[in-house]
Amino acid sequence: MNIARTLTLGLCLLHGAAAVAVPGAPADAPDPALIDRLARTLADEVNHSDHFDAQVWLIASEQKLTRWVRGDGERMDILRNVYREANRQRIDADLVLAVMHVESAFDRFAVSSAGAQGLMQVMPFWRLEIGRPQDNLTDVQTNIRYGTAILAHYLGVSRGDLVDALARYNGSRGKLNYPERVVLSFRRTWQTRLTAELPQLRAGCTAYGLNACEPIPR
Repeated sequence: MNIARTLTLGLCLLHGAAAVAVPGAPADAPDPALIDRLARTLADEVNHSDHFDAQVWLIASEQKLTRWVRGDGERMDILRNVYREANRQRIDADLVLAVMHVESAFDRFAVSSAGAQGLMQVMPFWRLEIGRPQDNLTDVQTNIRYGTAILAHYLGVSRGDLVDALARYNGSRGKLNYPERVVLSFRRTWQTRLTAELPQLRAGCTAYGLNACEPIPR
């Protein structure tokens, strides 16, 4: 365990954060594969997004996000970064919005009692683990890049099990409360594709019998 990691854990213990479930926080030592993914993601500036698909998604999502983010510039900044980073990590952009909705209600300055920061509530120790202590987790692009990389990693570890990946992201594996909230947010507000096009969601609903998967009254 490096010195920076030791200091970070010490501060968490002093503030009583050790017993609090936080997004992306490892139970023991950080997963080297996740550290590697974060490092590569933060160093990669390549954008492979399709322009037309991006515009269609932005128009549909921008209207929904107005309820939480009033400023046009900030709203579009969030959406552009969500679309780009979700595509970079090959995860559903609507799922990222649902995670943000549950984690921070789209407040980029949100800080949890355990110290998690920003839109996707990323723990600051990840910056130290990949040698980027200067990164500002209240910055829209930075926070989304970290958060999507962490979520994509847990989807890989969970072999596509969406419910398990969400619980891992939240630090509450084995419990369904957090996945229920994210899936409900996704289905009620953010979903733009047909459920038939989302095999991970269908499989999770079947395997876990989530209440959030029940038909939503119209």
